[in-house]
Amino acid sequence: MTSFSGMADRIRNMNPQFRTFLTGIVLLGAASGIFETTFNNYLNDQFQISADARGYLEFPRELPGFLTAIMAGMLFFIPETWIAAVAALAVGIGMLSLAAWGSNWSAMLAAMVLWSIGTHLIMPVRSSLAMEMAHGQQKGRRLGEVQAAGLAAAFIGCGLVWAGMRLAKANYVLLFAIGGMAALFAVIAFSSMRMPGAHLQRPKFVWHRNYNLYYLLSFLFGARKQIFITFGPWVLIKIFHQPAYIFAQLWIASAVLGIVFQPALGRIIDRFGERVVIMAESIGVFFVCLGYGFSHFMPSHIAALWLLYACYVSDQLLFGFGMARDTYLAKIAVRPDHVSPTLSMGVSINHAVSMSLPAVGGLMWVYLGHSAVFLGAAAIALFTLLASCRIRIPSVKNTHDTICIQR
Repeated sequence: MTSFSGMADRIRNMNPQFRTFLTGIVLLGAASGIFETTFNNYLNDQFQISADARGYLEFPRELPGFLTAIMAGMLFFIPETWIAAVAALAVGIGMLSLAAWGSNWSAMLAAMVLWSIGTHLIMPVRSSLAMEMAHGQQKGRRLGEVQAAGLAAAFIGCGLVWAGMRLAKANYVLLFAIGGMAALFAVIAFSSMRMPGAHLQRPKFVWHRNYNLYYLLSFLFGARKQIFITFGPWVLIKIFHQPAYIFAQLWIASAVLGIVFQPALGRIIDRFGERVVIMAESIGVFFVCLGYGFSHFMPSHIAALWLLYACYVSDQLLFGFGMARDTYLAKIAVRPDHVSPTLSMGVSINHAVSMSLPAVGGLMWVYLGHSAVFLGAAAIALFTLLASCRIRIPSVKNTHDTICIQR
């Protein structure tokens, strides 16, 4: 009770703008928890698609991620808080459209792309606004708090999926509709924010040689990320025949752990630096790859399942390490107004590979087996480890060799 009371006091004493921002993040997190734990099973149950077809489907799903820098640049004339509201609106309309017309393949594609536009557009804005509201050098801590709030909300969304499908026999239509409504309420939260810093003029597009390592890390993250998003669940669905509510339970476990882990990780970043954290992430990803790729060789089906569950939860936690790339960029940024457009560029770069890689991974799955897919991901993890060794935080920032398109 004391802990709950302390948390309530902390929320009341928060900066009002940060509290409103967290409200929007929580609502979007709940919508994400519903979508991410049901969409793969929905595709399998509704359309019975194969692994290679699932890989090809990632191209239209990830195309908005590739175009994030362009989309954010087109919205340069509105505050970042309003960009967040536009992103939430796209998520809400996408999920409601999926609920209404998702049984039709073409309508499902359109709704999925709209959802994807919102999901990818919010990524750089979420990090940019969170770091802007950080105190001093506590950017990692602030990002960790935001990540934890999103995970707590995903816990709620996953709980709805688990309770709805396992206990109340709810269908996909109802769950998508609930997620869509939550996202629309997030629109209200983001659009009501008043942050002077979010109204500053900013470039549409930035390319600077000081950010080359950040671009490389974003590219490698896109390759590793998409293999797990696409084929990690597919191992559980196609090989071990796991239902949707299992993914909800795994997300709940990830969220519960993440609520504690993410703020701690943010503090670790602030204390030990980005290089240590990204190196640790690479090592963790390598072992998760081995688990996904070779769990089926275990003598016990139950043991193999539990190993895969551990891999799934571990990978969800490892995604949180991405905040180290964001704080690294913030520390090496030549100018403060470079952060938001460069974060958008990072999202576009990581999706340049994530659009096409699933198609290749799907073909590898069909012709070489799923182990080959995760061996490739393990190689990417090792390359990321080598790249992360080059991370340095310069004491003097270079202001030359910048391509910067202003409005």
